[in-house]
Amino acid sequence: MPKTLVMKFGGTSVGSVDALVGATRILQDAKRNWARVVVVTSAMSGVTNLLLDSAASASHGKIDSLREAESTLREKHFSAADTLIRDEKLREQTKADINALILSLVDLCKAIAVLGEASPRALDAVASLGERMSVRLLAAVVNDAGTKARAVESTGFVITNAHYQNAHPDFRMTTEKTRAVLNPLLDEDIVPIITGFIGATQDGVITTLGRGGSDYSAAIVGSVLPADDVWIWTDVDGVMTTDPRIVKSAVTLPEISYSEIAELAYYGAKVLHPKTIRPVVDAGIGLRICNTFNPSHPGTRLTTNGRSNGNAHQPEKVVKAVTAIRKQRLVTIEGRGMLGVPGVAARAFGAVASTGTSVPLITQASSEQSICFAVPSETAPFVLQALEKVFVHEIEDEDIDRVWSTEDVSIVTVVGAGMRHTVGVAGKVFSQLGNSGVNVLAIAQGSSEVSISLVVDNADTENAVKTLHQLIVQ
Repeated sequence: MPKTLVMKFGGTSVGSVDALVGATRILQDAKRNWARVVVVTSAMSGVTNLLLDSAASASHGKIDSLREAESTLREKHFSAADTLIRDEKLREQTKADINALILSLVDLCKAIAVLGEASPRALDAVASLGERMSVRLLAAVVNDAGTKARAVESTGFVITNAHYQNAHPDFRMTTEKTRAVLNPLLDEDIVPIITGFIGATQDGVITTLGRGGSDYSAAIVGSVLPADDVWIWTDVDGVMTTDPRIVKSAVTLPEISYSEIAELAYYGAKVLHPKTIRPVVDAGIGLRICNTFNPSHPGTRLTTNGRSNGNAHQPEKVVKAVTAIRKQRLVTIEGRGMLGVPGVAARAFGAVASTGTSVPLITQASSEQSICFAVPSETAPFVLQALEKVFVHEIEDEDIDRVWSTEDVSIVTVVGAGMRHTVGVAGKVFSQLGNSGVNVLAIAQGSSEVSISLVVDNADTENAVKTLHQLIVQ
């Protein structure tokens, strides 16, 4: 069977004339080395936000800004087409196709304005337009550069449930349809250029796959074809040891395990969304993160256990990366009357769930006299309100003394699969922080044992990250 590569280009990788030229060159290079190449692309950078802002304005009855949005979208896509597509017929056809999608945005926004609200289904229809414009532009640019390509909308083969804005694929139907649509093109040596981020229900209604959607699309297509490798092209040199804006000496990790990257993504590192990784892991497919703007850099290769065959004899670093997620608050429920009372935690997290809030970290005192957990700062007031409502009688009876939250804090996470087998890592972490005068407010260790998370005061975030990053270079 000929080797198959799936490549995904993010918004910045197709966001300008220069970026499109770079992406085309990368595609042509890949085509020399791989018999079958599939491309998944995001919308041009900034486009999805512009589309959703237009829908939000329309839901408040404001459609004055629509004309400006229209001209921005035309300028962005048409100027790239005019610069890069020499074939006049192809150029005009591409612009006409993109223009039709811009006009459908206007129609959708007018309909939203009449209704006075934007339903999740309508928002998915609006959000999908960016990718649908992007594939037409990129496919035309690639064709004009001499490589056979075809724009393909993933609505025809990524079949999902009707959970708009965060749809889940039906893998059985998606496998069948993806192979039926893409294999004939690949057999003719055509590069399918596919819309990321979107799918459709069985009835053909457009859905979106939620955060990290285009990466997820690449993983889905890669796993069901199946591909031999999936490469995610972005605007950084892969996964870094920490945020280079905080620590200038941060470096790219040549390899990282699936469990490590899942922890990093969960705790704020802007790498792959954990959901993205799963189909690729399940299918046993190689995954690489590379930089469109520095294509000669090897990037980061994801491995099952954090070390590839070539590095089997090298000692594994205990700590590989440090990440921070800011703008969190610690919520505490405390009271001696909670001791031995069953169901307090269940009721507490039921109340949190009712506000639609995700909890990234939980700690409970062994005395059972307090439960403490982190929530995003903007949701803290709603969470406190929900908890006070649920525990109103316990508060009146003084079984619960108080429900309160801190000011803004950060969750700093140390990640490394080597921690699982190494004694004394936690001790080193806390000694390091203590020596730098960083006070730790709460601690949690992931059940995967590849991470330790600490809550620190907002003002201590950078100091904590810099201090813990030193453990990587030791």
